[in-house]
Amino acid sequence: MNNVKVLHYDAFSPYPNKGNPAGVVLEADHLSESEMQSIAHKVGFNETVFVISSDVADLRLKYYTPGHEINLCGHATMASLFALKTKGILGEVSSVKIETNVGVLPIQFSMDNNNHLLIKMKQDQPEFIEFDGDRVKLAHALGLHVDELEEGKPIVYGSTGAWTLLVPIKSIDSFNKMKPINSLFPDILTQLPKASVHPFSLQTLDPHALMHARHFSSPFSGTVEDPVTGTASGVMGAYYLKYIDPHMDSIQFDVEQGQEIGRDGKVNVEVYRLDSDRMDVFISGTAVFVGEVDLWK
Repeated sequence: MNNVKVLHYDAFSPYPNKGNPAGVVLEADHLSESEMQSIAHKVGFNETVFVISSDVADLRLKYYTPGHEINLCGHATMASLFALKTKGILGEVSSVKIETNVGVLPIQFSMDNNNHLLIKMKQDQPEFIEFDGDRVKLAHALGLHVDELEEGKPIVYGSTGAWTLLVPIKSIDSFNKMKPINSLFPDILTQLPKASVHPFSLQTLDPHALMHARHFSSPFSGTVEDPVTGTASGVMGAYYLKYIDPHMDSIQFDVEQGQEIGRDGKVNVEVYRLDSDRMDVFISGTAVFVGEVDLWK
């Protein structure tokens, strides 16, 4: 049996044990898809990413939860590109292209004001579907009363590569009360039963952030909560331009997430309106190396 080294990085924070943990397996061409799934299950992070070669980009990333493969993952992208860049595998380049299940996406590297490596990734074109489910049952599945959901903003499924249900919440005080019953999600999210649930608010703890959020996993993924979520942060930016201020042509802001579970992190979001139907969505963040795990496959 062969040894597989899984690197542990925390994304969207420069500090270990904050942000969102991800497993990273470099040079994974020799692994089958079933082996990748088995490794992700054994490691148990919300996502583990496998770096393999690509014929159409500089590299290809495959993302797995403990339960199944997903098309795109923001924090695992941050973790893997941080690993490749800081280990010198990518050399001195300032940009690369990555192949994912949603297509080829550009990545840019820079340094922030604190001399942390900053990774900027473009996401897929945003898509939205109106939620036609039961608001009372949805609130109950989050451990809330329906009155805590915000009436003036729509609940919608959104995707920039991974589907999640965006749920506007009136008050930031509700976030500490949330006790998700993930097993109830599929019967409530009947249009997209495998979607995650992403409650958010425009009230924040940090006055420099625009949105506060939590992210609860689909029960099919084998996890409960994603501490700091890249793809969902990106689609929240698109949501802002579509539903909150449709007259804006662009927006840039920070999303704060993870405070309720001691995994504080920050995602910078940029969205540019191209026309009435299309937007360019980018997220930026950093990561930090935490440790490694040796597995036998």
